Amino acid sequence: MSGRSAFGLPRQASLNRLRRFDVRPNRELGQNFLIDDNLLGVIGRESELDPADVVLEVGGGLGVLSEYLAARVGHLHVVEVDRALEAPLRDALDPFDNVTLHLTDAVSLDLRSLRPLPGKVVANLPYGVAATVLLGSLEDLSGASLWIAMVQREVGDRLAAAPGGKSYGATSVLAQLACDVRVLRRVPRTVFCPEPNVESALLRMRRTGPSPRPGVRALVHAAFAHRRKALAGSLALAPGAPEGVREATRAALEQIGHPPDARAERLSPTDFARLAESLGPGSLESLRPLGGQP
Repeated sequence: MSGRSAFGLPRQASLNRLRRFDVRPNRELGQNFLIDDNLLGVIGRESELDPADVVLEVGGGLGVLSEYLAARVGHLHVVEVDRALEAPLRDALDPFDNVTLHLTDAVSLDLRSLRPLPGKVVANLPYGVAATVLLGSLEDLSGASLWIAMVQREVGDRLAAAPGGKSYGATSVLAQLACDVRVLRRVPRTVFCPEPNVESALLRMRRTGPSPRPGVRALVHAAFAHRRKALAGSLALAPGAPEGVREATRAALEQIGHPPDARAERLSPTDFARLAESLGPGSLESLRPLGGQP
């Protein structure tokens, strides 16, 4: 079967809209549009879509995933920062009366204000903001239960990493404290236009508990801020670190079964929760998150 319609346009909706609306992908915004329609079914199955679902999609792009989701859920919130994509997005979404389009930056959008509140997040995320959006929505959408996201493979590996590896870090811990995180499959570059310079991955995050408290988040970021140092030493260098935190941390590490000079990468997400409990809120409330950390 030909890959083109009777009008000489590509059958894939993304390529169709790229041409009809003369869209020029914005590399500064990390725009790589999905052009393989077969992948929509994979995303749909993993998202466990239900007619009652309220879904948040970040990075609407050309609307191919948006129209797929809108036909299968109760309500869809689509967020897109690039107003140059409003026309193709409207083309995709105008047939549906269960969609709210938000032309704004997802990083600054108050997700708690969305009505109805999303219970799932399904997205082909711009590479530069993927981890920030995922961790931010995990915190802001306390009632959400499932995230299915296309991300840069490196980001997916980092979020799902096990303790001890190079990929394991603060984002791994924060995601895994609240979710079971799995990389479902690698995704080749050829399913996007333009082709990205890196491989992608389909990531699943299924909620298992509440998002970590602010003090725990600050503790985790501070612990990994100086990876080559012992965890206690790294905490002592954190902004707002209270006096005596090094000694308190060394004692707390021993209390939870780790050597006092353990590095952050050796602790599991559960270990960090136990460490925070051992240190107590008084040792964490003054810690300040490092600039730019989700």
